[in-house]
Amino acid sequence: MTHAQELGRYAEDRAAEYLASIGWRVVARNVRNSCGELDIIALDPKARELVIVEVRARTLGLTQSPLESVGSRKLRTLLKASRLYVEEINWTGFWRIDVVGITIKAPGDWELEHVKDITAGMNVSC
Repeated sequence: MTHAQELGRYAEDRAAEYLASIGWRVVARNVRNSCGELDIIALDPKARELVIVEVRARTLGLTQSPLESVGSRKLRTLLKASRLYVEEINWTGFWRIDVVGITIKAPGDWELEHVKDITAGMNVSC
């Protein structure tokens, strides 16, 4: 496993722990379909929504924060893959896409940012 893969797995594990700590239920991880890969699928019980969570990780010192690393191309891919996923599982309720950014400061020392509904208003088909 490469360093980048290890960093990604570490960040996804921290993100899943965070989501559980706020009362969300993680229902799937690393879901692939013909439009892309979805890091975490969770249920937000307060909002009664299915949430697709994109996890981004960076080490301290890089010029771009994890959240800034989600560009327009990635947003379009996320929206396409998410839309296909909710169609495949026949989800009829509300759903959204969130980003959880993890900045690794040192081994065992990290900071988490959570941004909700990052694709509000976008409309892209697969």
